[in-house]
Amino acid sequence: MAARRFLWIVAIIAGLVILLALVWRLAADRLIAVAMTPTLSFAESAAAPAPDYAQASSWLARPDLKDNPALWVPKGFAPAPAPAAAVFFVSPTAFLERGRWNAPLDDAATNERLATFARMQASVFNGVAAVWIPRTRQATLGAFLKEGPDADAALALAYSDVERAFDAFLAANPGDTPIIIAGHSQGARHILHLMRARGEAVRGRLVAVYAVGWAVAVPGDLEAIGLPACGRAGQAGCVASWQSWAADGDLAKAAESYAKVKTVSGARIGASPMLCTNPLTGGGGKAGVEANAGALFGEGLEAKRVGAACAENGLLLVEPAPDDIGAMVLPNGNFHAYDYSLFWANARADVEARLSAFGEAKTLPPE
Repeated sequence: MAARRFLWIVAIIAGLVILLALVWRLAADRLIAVAMTPTLSFAESAAAPAPDYAQASSWLARPDLKDNPALWVPKGFAPAPAPAAAVFFVSPTAFLERGRWNAPLDDAATNERLATFARMQASVFNGVAAVWIPRTRQATLGAFLKEGPDADAALALAYSDVERAFDAFLAANPGDTPIIIAGHSQGARHILHLMRARGEAVRGRLVAVYAVGWAVAVPGDLEAIGLPACGRAGQAGCVASWQSWAADGDLAKAAESYAKVKTVSGARIGASPMLCTNPLTGGGGKAGVEANAGALFGEGLEAKRVGAACAENGLLLVEPAPDDIGAMVLPNGNFHAYDYSLFWANARADVEARLSAFGEAKTLPPE
């Protein structure tokens, strides 16, 4: 009798597990949105004071800061002692709370995540550039999970900080210092809007734009910001972007998600292809693991672990997909958090090549 009761309990538990798995598969996006989106309106949400970018405390990274996380490098690399360029880098979403729509600058958990992202991502640029990363009242993760006027207002507030920080960055880097504009995820979204609004401010000085981890519509977003795609290694004055997914992941789900993303002009991407710059080639196409000079696993680099290919829709397909790169891999094979890390050494070399090409172009005699 006891054995039969035990078997019934096991059967019931197994049935519940299967049911929960089915519910998760069918409604995961909605469940996550409910769990992560603020329940109060933007008007009711507390807004932190606007950062003063004349103050060092309003920057996560800038050349004069001690304990600058963007100066971290793995073994075998070093930051440039005399950077030849300056990079304005806007961080990805690190604020995950649902009690307000925009991050305060003193949230300890958020700042710890921002420092981690600086080491994983912005460190790519420190071989040639002085890295500047503003602290912003970035929108919470829920702003990307549930659309509406509250999410729009949160993103607009975050962008207003980015634009003011950019003004301070330009004031500190006058003259003909070459400029790189970069970011990831929410940060990449903001720099696209920044280039549309303020691109003229860096005309003649722009090495490249790295809008990584955000869907860049082709040709819509490129036309809106007036810049070409990076179509080859060593090309300067262009836009690079990629979104990393496992080649055997749920690519239909990925395409469905990206189709809902809004372009800089406000229209949905829909069926438009996204820009895909393969960091292993510097342009598009495919490259095997032998081309990967070093992916960042923890605090060390491992070469020849990951290959990548640009799909027709613009996804960057990673193969073989590593199962040990870290805990931030998202469902369905989404390597979003590791867009830079998977190709750390190649991305660093890519930045150097584009700066070199920019310098050569500046020294050519006029035609």
